[in-house]
Amino acid sequence: MFFFITEYKLHTLSIEGTHELGPDNARLTVRTERTGAVAKAGHDLLLVVQAWEGTLALGDTPSVSLVAESKTFKVLEGSGGVQALGDDDKANIEQTIDDEVLHKRKIKFNSTDVQVDGDRITVTGDLRMNMNTNPVTFDLAVGDDGRVSGSAVVKQSDWGLTPYTALFGALKVADEVVVGIETEPLS
Repeated sequence: MFFFITEYKLHTLSIEGTHELGPDNARLTVRTERTGAVAKAGHDLLLVVQAWEGTLALGDTPSVSLVAESKTFKVLEGSGGVQALGDDDKANIEQTIDDEVLHKRKIKFNSTDVQVDGDRITVTGDLRMNMNTNPVTFDLAVGDDGRVSGSAVVKQSDWGLTPYTALFGALKVADEVVVGIETEPLS
């Protein structure tokens, strides 16, 4: 769910030291899709996490940590659906995510291993949501300009989360969501 790098060199680019990450220099997003018999009535969502912080420590013993606040998931856009999402709809979705899906609990990630292969980075770590911890592995790409980007598919039920449903289960949020990150250039 959270994406970082360790020691990395690309051409003359070098990313070293300790980097503090958060909404000021990176964007953490979640994409959901709809499913079910009346999926056309719902919306695929793009959410942004507004309060989170991470540390990327590079060197001999690289480490990564991240904490995200569940109450700060904000709807950026909703595509599809019978009608456009209004401000009240967005507020209700955000409240439901915090209350019913994430249960007002922080999300935490700590790396356990990072492998670098050219401009591709494979990160493995422990993701804690809903008082359950599971391993997650994902790939990142480092651009020539030092921007780091990547995504991971997270299956909510693996963490004991129940994807949102409406209309007696005829409209559902898919169990798998895509979590992404894109940073500003790191130097």
